[in-house]
Amino acid sequence: MSIMADDSAFGTDLAPAAHGDSHHAYITDKANYQARLKRIEGQVRGISRMVDEEQYCIDILTQVAALNKALERVALGLLDDHLRHCVVGAARLGGPGSEIKIKEASDAIARLVRS
Repeated sequence: MSIMADDSAFGTDLAPAAHGDSHHAYITDKANYQARLKRIEGQVRGISRMVDEEQYCIDILTQVAALNKALERVALGLLDDHLRHCVVGAARLGGPGSEIKIKEASDAIARLVRS
């Protein structure tokens, strides 16, 4: 049974957010993120089924690694969208909002690196 993640890339041609813009950067690629997350849901169900069927430990661990990689790709895509859209837009506007966006991005990167 193979539940390996695919390697499709996310588009990142995003305009910076205007001041007061209420949508998030990923909204332009929402369908792609939703499709990726549905595949990840399927991977989790597949791993659960493998445990239920008492399949070989190493095969299950291989699929867990693939799942982690798929989640990492989603996280990196969201981070890239956030940097290109939210952070760049805030930096262009200047003021305290730009420092907040940079801090949020730095904190998110730190969480990803620790995990």
